[in-house]
Amino acid sequence: MTDTWRGRAAAVATLTFDVDAETPILAHGRRYARHAMTMSHQAYGPEVGVPRLLDMLDELGVPATFFVPGWVAEQRPGLAAGIVERGHEVAHHSYSHRAPTSMSEKEERADFERALEVFARQGIEISGHRAAMWEATWFTAELVAEHGLLYDSSLMADDRPYRLSTRSGELVELPVHWSLDDWEQYAFLPQPHVGSVIEDPRKVESMWRAELDAMRHYGCLFNLTSHPFLSGRPARAMALRRLVEYALGCGDVEFLRCRDLAARAGRDAALSPREPEPPSVDADVYPVE
Repeated sequence: MTDTWRGRAAAVATLTFDVDAETPILAHGRRYARHAMTMSHQAYGPEVGVPRLLDMLDELGVPATFFVPGWVAEQRPGLAAGIVERGHEVAHHSYSHRAPTSMSEKEERADFERALEVFARQGIEISGHRAAMWEATWFTAELVAEHGLLYDSSLMADDRPYRLSTRSGELVELPVHWSLDDWEQYAFLPQPHVGSVIEDPRKVESMWRAELDAMRHYGCLFNLTSHPFLSGRPARAMALRRLVEYALGCGDVEFLRCRDLAARAGRDAALSPREPEPPSVDADVYPVE
């Protein structure tokens, strides 16, 4: 093994699953708790999708990272521990799945720390974080570093890992992108409106395979985000399985848990730290707040 984040692989793949369950819908309004169809649509994720995907990962012999909101872990005791027992990582995905950009710094901190408390009570080691909806603020990375986590996975400034330097210390960013998220491909609900397209899983598989091949060429991080209530559905799970089988057959793709990749990237001297800060915006040029 070399001292770089990729090791000897052409590309590194991180399979990540956001186990949101009911939280993204409740974040639109707690009134949706009265909608039995909507709540059952979301509950499918932890109740059916997660077990199906865990079995698939076992059969393929690849590790994954499951980003779990604290509320979901609290409502379903044993869910997070069951994922860890299968050899995978559980990571922080807020408490409520409310976007940090909709909160004050005080509210973001309270939500963040409430999730940490849930995982601490359950004995779950937390190394990384992903903001709800990926809507991190400029304060988010500092908050993650302050609590001693190794990495964040919410930003989009690269297609390779990079290091973030904050006032609370340094952490690794494992960047994401909409093109590698199943939400844009499969999410559909009439109320609240969260998406209106249901793509053919074969088309999605082809698109993700093309992205993987390009990332093998350029030496990138294939950071795939899936949701068990979406990709846990049968045809979609089979498409994901075929994608992983293809990657394994390439012979130059390494699958890692996010925490393992972050630890490796943290040791990579070639990754120069970046300081997350907003652009300077002239009110005369952009008068609308």
